[in-house]
Amino acid sequence: MYNFNFEPVFAGFDQLLLGAWLTIQLSVAAMIIGLIVSIACAAGKTSGIAPLRFLIDAYIEIIRNTPFLVQIFFIFFGLPSLGIFLTPNSAALVALVVNFGAYGTEIIRAGIESIQKGQIEAGTALGLSKLQVFRYIIMKPALRTVYPSLTSQFIYLMLTSSVVSAISADDLAAAGNNLQSQTFASFEVYIVITIMYLIMSVGFSTIFSVIEKAAFKYPLSR
Repeated sequence: MYNFNFEPVFAGFDQLLLGAWLTIQLSVAAMIIGLIVSIACAAGKTSGIAPLRFLIDAYIEIIRNTPFLVQIFFIFFGLPSLGIFLTPNSAALVALVVNFGAYGTEIIRAGIESIQKGQIEAGTALGLSKLQVFRYIIMKPALRTVYPSLTSQFIYLMLTSSVVSAISADDLAAAGNNLQSQTFASFEVYIVITIMYLIMSVGFSTIFSVIEKAAFKYPLSR
């Protein structure tokens, strides 16, 4: 019979907390920057400019059809060949942003294309500028439509971020691996890590639900 012993795990629990905090920081930063990238790429993809659409499509296809681990290795181990050196945490952030941006672009594009052309024409007829039409008539309703998909993608991104431990980024998975090598309590360590990821996922889901109720009520406020 296996004897559970969580005492060594809780003795090094501060390491796991620091790893969890970095996971949250990386994920939130990647979501914010990746959302900006997604909106810009979605706007470019729906702009009708053929060369720009080709470049964005190529970016999306490359990212969506290659493993995330390979993308991280390319950024961390490949870019130094071009003279670009990044710390493990910086490389992890860049990889997460690039990955989220590709998936987010398609999500936001679907939201933009769900807006009826008559609404856009009505905004133009009222004298709104192109920027105002994009901001108030296209972007806000589109974000409301795709908000659940974006938040789900963020949760997936946060869980996927555990892969960045492969390049020695100091996230929760890396902290768990270090603690396991110190205590040899593999089962106990990974049970605690699993629970911590679950708590973070449920916590962010709850926060996103509150934001959705507060920010996307009808009528949409300016």
